[in-house]
Amino acid sequence: MLDGFANLCSGSRAGAPEERGMAEETIFALASGAGRAAVAVVRVSGSSARETLISLTGRDPEPRKAHYARFRDPESGETLDEGLALFFPAPRSATGEDCAELHLHGGRAVVAAALAALARRPGLRPAEPGEFARRAFLKGKLDLSQAEALADLIDAETAFQRRQALRVAGGELRRKAEGWRAAIIEASALLAAELDFSDEGDVADFDATRFEALLHPAMGEMEAALQVAPASERLREGFHVLILGPPNAGKSTLLNALARRELAIVSETPGTTRDLIEAHLDLSGLPVTLTDTAGLRESGDAVERIGVSRARARAGEADLILWLSEGGETPPPPDLATQADVLRVAAKADACPPPSGALALSALSGEGIDALCAAIAARARKALGDGGSAIVIRERHRLAIAAAARGLHEAVERGKPLELVAEDLRLAASALGRITGAVDVEHVLDAVFSRLCIGK
Repeated sequence: MLDGFANLCSGSRAGAPEERGMAEETIFALASGAGRAAVAVVRVSGSSARETLISLTGRDPEPRKAHYARFRDPESGETLDEGLALFFPAPRSATGEDCAELHLHGGRAVVAAALAALARRPGLRPAEPGEFARRAFLKGKLDLSQAEALADLIDAETAFQRRQALRVAGGELRRKAEGWRAAIIEASALLAAELDFSDEGDVADFDATRFEALLHPAMGEMEAALQVAPASERLREGFHVLILGPPNAGKSTLLNALARRELAIVSETPGTTRDLIEAHLDLSGLPVTLTDTAGLRESGDAVERIGVSRARARAGEADLILWLSEGGETPPPPDLATQADVLRVAAKADACPPPSGALALSALSGEGIDALCAAIAARARKALGDGGSAIVIRERHRLAIAAAARGLHEAVERGKPLELVAEDLRLAASALGRITGAVDVEHVLDAVFSRLCIGK
């Protein structure tokens, strides 16, 4: 049983032999943003990093200490720039390998000269997209969930997106998954002892109560994480708001006012807006995508009819519809309420008194704009959360945890053969291992030997 269980659960971090061979090469890349800047950072990772830094600066770097250096082309001796050089020996570096950093002036010509000099060094090559993070993963410096969160952190546009990505990048999901997996490992050890060593005098009888007590807390935490997962996933994508209404209701004017720039053409001619125009906003730390649309009406213009059709189609995908009409006089079509939350907005409130139940505003004077933003932000916060407690932020994580939870629910069913229960636990542990990219049965064996006195 133990050997079979070990074979089924065994695995390691993603990394085929060819990937490990690739990791032995030394890579380099610009780590800061491209373009004109005050400072540019070039990173080097691999076994030749230290030698490369010596060839560029003429001195053996002291680990983890920035020092002023004159960077020279190793071939021509030409000075490339003056700046700071740093060296981080393995394994205490970002990638787990020897790493070097060149802090240069951020001019295009300086960066280009430095990268060209590195490219001429034997054994060095430009890094592929994400290769520094991949090497860190292969060296155990971060797991898959952290690598994914780093990408989210780079893409974060609002405070709540940043907060959510930081939690996972800091290892919060990994720690949770490891805690759940530890409970599964201990429960698996109880099963293994019963199935394979029940004839040993110093092995106690299988304790179903203890077995369930190990798994129920993990099951509860998984269910709680799954309940908030949809909102956390949506926070990455943002809250989608669609502006709909009849022609000349002020939809494009409102879009420009909320975006604080001229995105849409504003004209008194009906039917000016014919396509979808988007603006990405940060409302109270929440990502909101605002979309202007063609005015809803029957039209003989073929192009305008396409715009109206697109507007109606997008209504089915929106989280919130702002139904805008002059003075709030025109009610929204009955079918909109079945597609999304609808907020009635009475436009041009400075000229037309709004009806009750409608939010009044004037995009030209600014009246009501703050109230509208607050109303949108309140709905977005309810739908997306604040990112402060989220750990499941991707569909991949959610599906893995759901699979693990199903496995545990199956495992605690009474009356099942223990061999099937062991398989349920194996599947649950394997699902959790997919979150971080590692599955290791050695912890199960360690638990069997140390806790159950087996292998004497």
